[in-house]
Amino acid sequence: MKKRKLITEKEILNLIYSGKRKFEINGDELFTPAANDKIREAGIKLITVGLNSGVNSKNFAGPFHKFKIAAIGSDHTGFALKKIIVQFLEKQGYTIKDLGTHDEQSCDYPDFAAKVGRMVQTGEVHFGILLDATGIPSAIAANKLKGIRAATCYNEFSARSSREHNNSNIIVLGAKSIGEEFVKSILSVWLNSEFLGDRHQRRLDKISELENQ
Repeated sequence: MKKRKLITEKEILNLIYSGKRKFEINGDELFTPAANDKIREAGIKLITVGLNSGVNSKNFAGPFHKFKIAAIGSDHTGFALKKIIVQFLEKQGYTIKDLGTHDEQSCDYPDFAAKVGRMVQTGEVHFGILLDATGIPSAIAANKLKGIRAATCYNEFSARSSREHNNSNIIVLGAKSIGEEFVKSILSVWLNSEFLGDRHQRRLDKISELENQ
């Protein structure tokens, strides 16, 4: 398997300092969350050149329906719904990395929150999906990782707001608190919503400062 190039915040900052606002990619790059933030903040355009692996957009940050690689994980309470979501997204052309759990035997949600969070953190996937009974504990666990913005979404409004205002990169869903069809609707809204930047970026910058303390 071809090794993908990791683009970090430092590389984007060097580009900004040089006065450039365009960055050429071929689709094999993996961007860290911090790099994505700087790209969006500075208004850098990603220009796709040559062959690529399906990533072809001027804005890596979203909406996520343009970026088709995701990681999904759940504990035992979300196992059944996870299978439904994977099928739902694969039919739409998404590549889904299923990180478990793979049966309904009791297991610990932080393990899967960490697996999904780290793949988003390194840029190996574009976004993440987590499931547990309520959607709360997995979000708490994933948000311990720097650069992760995991949002528990319980309706379409919370899904849209978490993307437009909070630039969430992991959606967390409660398998025991939301019905199957409603979950699909919530997920679709989340995937098709885009971060609005402006004053919302200022607030995210303050969150990043807290992470760095």
